[in-house]
Amino acid sequence: MEDKILVTVNGAIGTLTFNNPQRHNAMSFDMWQRGTAALEELAREAAVRVVVLTGAGGKAFVSGADISKFESERAGADAVTAYNAATEHFSEALLDYPKPTIAMIRGYCMGGGVGIAVSCDLRIANEASRFGVPAAKLGLGYSFENLRRLMDLVGPQFVNEMLFTARQFDAEEARHMRLINRIVPDAEIEAYVHHMAETIAGNAPLTIRAVKATVRELLRDAAARDLARCESLVKECFESADYQEGRRAFLEKRKPVFSGE
Repeated sequence: MEDKILVTVNGAIGTLTFNNPQRHNAMSFDMWQRGTAALEELAREAAVRVVVLTGAGGKAFVSGADISKFESERAGADAVTAYNAATEHFSEALLDYPKPTIAMIRGYCMGGGVGIAVSCDLRIANEASRFGVPAAKLGLGYSFENLRRLMDLVGPQFVNEMLFTARQFDAEEARHMRLINRIVPDAEIEAYVHHMAETIAGNAPLTIRAVKATVRELLRDAAARDLARCESLVKECFESADYQEGRRAFLEKRKPVFSGE
C-alpha cells in the first residue's frame, strides 16, 4: 500500500509530503494520524532544523478532508469525535513544534489544508494556489480553535467572508488578507523555499526556539500565557555557546556555525 505521508531528509531540512495526488491530497483519518507520527519522527532527527510541508503532484497542497471516506470515517457522532481529535492532534503538534515549519503551497489549499497551513510558521504559495473553507457547502461545523487560528492571521472580517461564502480565494487575495507570506512563480518555488529553509537552518536554533515559543504564548489569552518559560528561553540564549559563537563570528567577520547549545 502506497504511503500517503512521505518523509525525506536533506541535510538540515526535513520534508513531509502529503501523498494522495489522485484526490488532490485530500486527508483521510489514517493520513492525519500518520502525519502526526511523521512530525514526531522529524522532531527526533537532531540534524533537522527546519521542516517543510508540501503536497505531491504539484496541483494541491491539501484539498481538505477525503469526502469519499465520510461514510466510513465520519458517519456517526463517535466517528466524528475521533476524526476531529486526530485533526486537532496534528494541528497542535504543528503549533507546538520545536522546529520552524514552512508550508510550500501549490494549487488547492482547502478546508483542512488551510488549517494545516495556518498552523505552520510560514506559508509560501505559487501563483496557481487557491484557498477556501467550504464547510458551509457541506454542513460541517468549524471549531473554536480552528476559527481562532485563522482569525489570528486574517482577522474577523476575512474569516466571515471565507466561511460565509465558502468560495475560493486566489493567491493575490490570500496575500492581501495576510493568509500567506509570499507568492512565488511555480518554477521558482522549490528553490525559494529551499533557500529560505537553509537560511533559517543556518541561524541560531535557541534564538528561533525562543521566538517560536514567545509568539505561541502571545497568541494565547493573557491569563494563560507562560511568561516564565519565555524568559527562561531568552536566558538560555544569552548563556549559550551559540551566543559566544555569534559574537566571535561578528568580530571576525565570518559566518557563524551554530550548534544549538
